[in-house]
Amino acid sequence: MYPARVPHPPDRREGSGEFGFYPLCPSPRILFREILVAPLGWRLPMTDPTVTAFDNPQADPPVRGFLHRPASPSEMGLVLTHGAGANCQTPLLVALAEAFCHSGFTVLRCDLPFRQLRPHGPPRNSSSQDQAGLRSAVESLRGLGPTRVFLGGHSYGGRQASMLAASQPGLVEALLLLSYPLHPPRRPDQLRTQHFTSLQTPALFVSGTRDGFGSVDEIAAALTLIPARTELLPVDGAGHELMKPRNRATLPPLIVQAFSSFVASAA
Repeated sequence: MYPARVPHPPDRREGSGEFGFYPLCPSPRILFREILVAPLGWRLPMTDPTVTAFDNPQADPPVRGFLHRPASPSEMGLVLTHGAGANCQTPLLVALAEAFCHSGFTVLRCDLPFRQLRPHGPPRNSSSQDQAGLRSAVESLRGLGPTRVFLGGHSYGGRQASMLAASQPGLVEALLLLSYPLHPPRRPDQLRTQHFTSLQTPALFVSGTRDGFGSVDEIAAALTLIPARTELLPVDGAGHELMKPRNRATLPPLIVQAFSSFVASAA
């Protein structure tokens, strides 16, 4: 709706990040070429996908983030959002957005409403507004052309995505839930599964085997509560952040392959 090219101020090198949230976060182009593509020996087309800043102030709530347009777009679109202590510039979201984009997905990675209001700090009783923000993002992306729209998020963002989907069946075709925060660390009795029995949207869960917010076995047990089709992709040795230097070359394409297969089987 309102995409605009990402500005590159003259006193800042590409790769230093935008808006000052993550000063060490590489730009999408550098991250994909130097971290994902080179180690795997992939060949890229001469023209990179277009990455633009995205701002739709007319949406309610407004949508803000970055739009990744593939050179040869498919019918599929994906909204990606962040966790409670982050924003849409996290290395995991940037890497995933680039990897999905190179697979033909149009990707909108966006800041939740609580992050648009405050550049730092966790959400403060903003669950309803954050879910409304995700609905706005889904509607904004659908208005750009994709006919199959999916919703994904890391940690808190994934939890809000699943709660939104449970309350609005049919809003998206499937969910990508990264490091779902099943319970607070060391508090396995405080499960965040109250909405699982109402979730009618297929969901792929991606969880590290060392995630303190829920072990792989705990996640697997919780998935039995969900009536919709689910799958669990364990990431060996990963914690709640999922991506570290030792797996950053392999994790994004692994998730793209797993999710693409997951949604293809439902088509």
